[in-house]
Amino acid sequence: MVDLDFQDWGLINYEEALAKQNALVEKVQTENLPGFLIFCTHPPVVTLGRATQPGDVFAWQGPILEISRGGRATYHGPSQLIVYPILNLSHTRKGRRDREIVGYLRVFEEAIVDVLRSYKIEAQGRSLQKNPQTHSEADETGVWVGNRKLASIGIGVRKWVTFHGAAINLHYDPQAFRGMNPCGFTTETMISLEQLLETPVDTHAFKELLKNKLLRAL
Repeated sequence: MVDLDFQDWGLINYEEALAKQNALVEKVQTENLPGFLIFCTHPPVVTLGRATQPGDVFAWQGPILEISRGGRATYHGPSQLIVYPILNLSHTRKGRRDREIVGYLRVFEEAIVDVLRSYKIEAQGRSLQKNPQTHSEADETGVWVGNRKLASIGIGVRKWVTFHGAAINLHYDPQAFRGMNPCGFTTETMISLEQLLETPVDTHAFKELLKNKLLRAL
């Protein structure tokens, strides 16, 4: 566990948030800081990770951006909570770089899983597990409730500092994920916390639970 500085950026344009992330990554590297934990939401946008494949986006009507994280095409919108840990892995690393990144992904997922238990929801993190149909090690990364995906995770790492992060589906939005295959799956694969609970979600309460969990876990 390291001492992270928490910031809530509220609703922010994706490109502005990316510029702020890059500035924080440089700050963490230059000053050898533990890092930052960022919460925010974005206007609707689709981002294309390094593993994006032809056909992942076919009829999306909004902005599309190519970015440097792992994973495939991902939707970001105001129905979600977006989480960006800017974490200095050199403060906690004990072995090989690849093991530290996998460990970070699993801690990240498990923090979300633990918060969902507070809502009586049993979920599972599937970082780097192979998809039996595609044999891809990227497809399953994220948090799942059965065969429905609640949170998408895609990260970047620059000189041992993480950026990008997770998009957690809190509220139901029938327009979200339209015209794309999120993370390579169908639109119907995605589900929100509101749909699971069959009641509106208190965003502030969820954010407080997750913030406290991540600040302890990371």
